Amino acid sequence: MRSSPWRRLGSAALAGLVAAVGSVVALTATAAPAPAAPPGGRDVTAVLFNWNFDSVARECTERLGPAGYGYVQVSPPQEQIQGSQWWTAYQPVSYRIASRLGDRAQFANMVDTCAAAGVGVVVDTVINHMTSGSGTGTGGSAYTKYHYPAASWGDADFHTCRTNIGNYQDRFNVQNCELVGLADLDTGSDHVRQRLADYLNDLLSLGVAGFRIDAAKHIAAADLAAIRSRLTDPDAYWKQEVIYGAGEAVSPEEYRATGDVQEFRYGRDLKRVFESENLAYLANFGEGWGYLPSEGTAVFVDNHDTERNGSTLTYKSGAAYTLANVFMLAWPYGSPDVHSGYEFSDNDAGPPNNGRVAACWQDGWKCQHAWPEIESMVAFRNATGGQPVGDWWDDGADAIAFGRGDRGFVAINHESSALTRTFQTSLPAGGYCDVQSGTAVTVDGSGRFTATLAPDTALALHVGARDCSGTGTPEAAGASFAVTAETQWGESVFVVGDRPELGGWDPGAAVPLGSGTYPVWRAEVALPAGTRFAYTYVRRWEGQSGVTWESGANRVAVVPSSGRVRLADTWRG
Repeated sequence: MRSSPWRRLGSAALAGLVAAVGSVVALTATAAPAPAAPPGGRDVTAVLFNWNFDSVARECTERLGPAGYGYVQVSPPQEQIQGSQWWTAYQPVSYRIASRLGDRAQFANMVDTCAAAGVGVVVDTVINHMTSGSGTGTGGSAYTKYHYPAASWGDADFHTCRTNIGNYQDRFNVQNCELVGLADLDTGSDHVRQRLADYLNDLLSLGVAGFRIDAAKHIAAADLAAIRSRLTDPDAYWKQEVIYGAGEAVSPEEYRATGDVQEFRYGRDLKRVFESENLAYLANFGEGWGYLPSEGTAVFVDNHDTERNGSTLTYKSGAAYTLANVFMLAWPYGSPDVHSGYEFSDNDAGPPNNGRVAACWQDGWKCQHAWPEIESMVAFRNATGGQPVGDWWDDGADAIAFGRGDRGFVAINHESSALTRTFQTSLPAGGYCDVQSGTAVTVDGSGRFTATLAPDTALALHVGARDCSGTGTPEAAGASFAVTAETQWGESVFVVGDRPELGGWDPGAAVPLGSGTYPVWRAEVALPAGTRFAYTYVRRWEGQSGVTWESGANRVAVVPSSGRVRLADTWRG
């Protein structure tokens, strides 16, 4: 995504695509890419999966806008089938805004509130299909498969191939038959195209910035171009879900002329690299790996589908997941989507509290977009936009570092031991704040600085964070604890230390750590600036007074002169 709401496709080019509607081959991407996003562009999207509209509105004001997110993607808002599962949102009944996430007034208020915070709303849009069965929708509309009175659909509005897709090497089968039994709309029909455009135009009338087109691979690119040509805002953003499959008849490249395309290989390969290969291989990540061109491409570490099917890293992947998101936001390929969902053990499970988020890291909400390591990188990306990669370094294995011109520098240590090194950068000399740890770093006149990175941590400097006090109220002095610890049900983790604020070595007075980002347990403790303190972690079973101490010597840290020391530890068994 670009700093403006969408990658612009001129009206003449779009007209040419519509004229070519009779030829699928003519729609392969030949249009020249738009120029790179300008420096300072806010191209990061927070994907608040299954958050209700009121919760999204609050988050735009309280976090997304201030953190520098340019967009928020919301789950499908249209009337849908009833049920507790997450996928009910992807079976439309009508195009009224009447889902468990909220009604039309709540949706409109969300769009206005987010816009006031500088955040554009992108709607996950389901226009390939309807339902797999019959019933009554979330807005009270009755329907049967192939007959949806509230949507103005009848039997003739659906493709006549009414069997499941079974051959991805056959274009007709992929784009005319049914995806997991869902009634497949005949998007080659003029009536269907206009009705779908009416729905999108209704959303545009409420001020949305654009759309993610769900299951775009199952709609001919020519059909999408024809629908898009009928939008009231020709510059509305358009991001298409086209999953790459080797040797398949339908390829992501076909859709680049219609709008932006999601690059699914990106997240799959990051999983493999972070779990079983070397981060050093990432030196030419992106187009050098045969991916789509960077301009007009959307990327992600995970999304709601891939975190359930296991093809990418997920919140369950520990430090690898966090560091992969840090890398994505620092690396100048594509436009990043930061997935933010909820805990699940059942892959069908719907959102806690029907999508109401009372607070992050409660009731199962993971809030990955708000994890300090991830959130801090949004400002890094905004500050380094348009700058090339330089000053690359790696150890041949799982420690890497690179700069973004003279605007930023990041180091990632995915090794099992600490890394101490003098790094060469192109940054101007002076003081910086490592936005990952909140500690001060000084870059000398030759662009060098020395730092130690604990295992599975990162460091990030940029010209927008020259000191750790920030531009507003200085951060309170103290320590931010984060320890990776796998636990059993009923078991919790605490920190205890030699300061009264840390319980004075009394495990009964130890500070409890929150499990909202499990397996990383977190807490923040106020401590005087400059304080040197010792600490360790303990485990306690619910209802029991005894504790289990971690092995090894006491850990030691020092509170900086301003702000917090940010600790990233791993439980020592």
